[in-house]
Amino acid sequence: MAADLSQLVKAYDVRGVVPDQWDESLAELFGAAFALVTGAGAIVVGHDMRPSSPGLSGAFARGAAALGVHVTQIGLCSTDQLYYASGALDLPGAMFTASHNPARYNGIKLCRAGAAPVGQDTGLTEIRELVERWTDPDTADSVPAPATTPGTLTTADTLKDYAAHLRALVDLTSVRPLKVVVDAGNGMGGHTVPTVFDGLPLTLVPLYFELDGTFPNHEANPLDPANLVDLQKRVREESADLGLAFDGDADRCFVVDERGEPVSPSAITALVAARELARNGGEGTVIHNLITSRTVPEVVKEHGGTPVRTRVGHSFIKAEMARSGAIFGGEHSAHYYFKDFWNADTGMLAALHVLAALGGQDGPLSTLVAEYDRYSGSGEINSTVADQAGRIAAIKAAYGDREDVTLDELDGLTVSAADWWFNVRPSNTEPLLRLNAEARDEAKMTRIRDEALALIRS
Repeated sequence: MAADLSQLVKAYDVRGVVPDQWDESLAELFGAAFALVTGAGAIVVGHDMRPSSPGLSGAFARGAAALGVHVTQIGLCSTDQLYYASGALDLPGAMFTASHNPARYNGIKLCRAGAAPVGQDTGLTEIRELVERWTDPDTADSVPAPATTPGTLTTADTLKDYAAHLRALVDLTSVRPLKVVVDAGNGMGGHTVPTVFDGLPLTLVPLYFELDGTFPNHEANPLDPANLVDLQKRVREESADLGLAFDGDADRCFVVDERGEPVSPSAITALVAARELARNGGEGTVIHNLITSRTVPEVVKEHGGTPVRTRVGHSFIKAEMARSGAIFGGEHSAHYYFKDFWNADTGMLAALHVLAALGGQDGPLSTLVAEYDRYSGSGEINSTVADQAGRIAAIKAAYGDREDVTLDELDGLTVSAADWWFNVRPSNTEPLLRLNAEARDEAKMTRIRDEALALIRS
């Protein structure tokens, strides 16, 4: 029997429990498969701080090198640092991380040269099929023979070049002194932040900067409010100007203001969009997914740009950025994508924009972001539903005849009116419906949210 990779190979990456679902022998086969599918003569490989990451990434490198591929190993890095290396070196890349998942998990995020994403439709299916064939006793003899001349394994340190590239994309020359608390969650932010922030007029208060893939303090998932509590408390105790929280592989960044209140990722998207449009002469396309706040397209238009709405999911954002030549893209999940970063996502660059915006004026962050946070949102609410299609059909029937609303089915069902909207979309992997609602004020949002939930859960 071939290895069962159905639970290991996801839509956009490889992710599973080590060693139950995969180990170094399987990682070596993934390295060989990646070499064949990309056809590359050289690749770059990096890894996060999880206990299993050095061994897995080393095995992957050996698998590729055995087929004659030259491998540059950049060692400990954030995911966006790996994207930097892929872009700057123009090489396909592999990042070993399970992002915010618990310690027993690990995974691989893959990209082609120039940090172009590899997902199920862009090579991951072929990689999975090769590994399945090679682990099947009936077809195991199809494993490719080693190259006559194996590839080389070399090491490189890209951290300073990565930091310099990001700093060149944001004007930080007029930033006033700021006190910033950073919660790295024992993840890769503890590795990248000191170098990226070095020399800036910042008083840095580090929280959980020790690299520890067992996550002894809290999960490295700032999307869960429970994991922001320590940061919020420390910001208030320190009378800091703001707080930043990074996830495990430090490609996402969450922001809290001087009061310790979370700043919506939609507000950060709008703020960065305005700044990127200004950098580009007041014109350009900005991508946002359909559950970001209405504030985002409003701000983009006000600053001369063209907003483009996409489905939820980074593959859709990246594909649309490449198609349209967009200068920036943002998601509700705090992923931020930049044309000047090979259309890849980097929370660190978004953080530098926030520091530049705050440090370039005298007011507090809460006042600054108020302009970019104009509506009341529900956040994402999940409901377990056996008949997802039936519930969506019921919502469509309930609102379909109303003259004051419009319906669209770009991703699930979005119901829109002049001063409110909600979206209901099914999970791809679980029997869930996900609801996001927004309205001009809290009372109306609550009413719309509860109406939608009643239909979903009836």
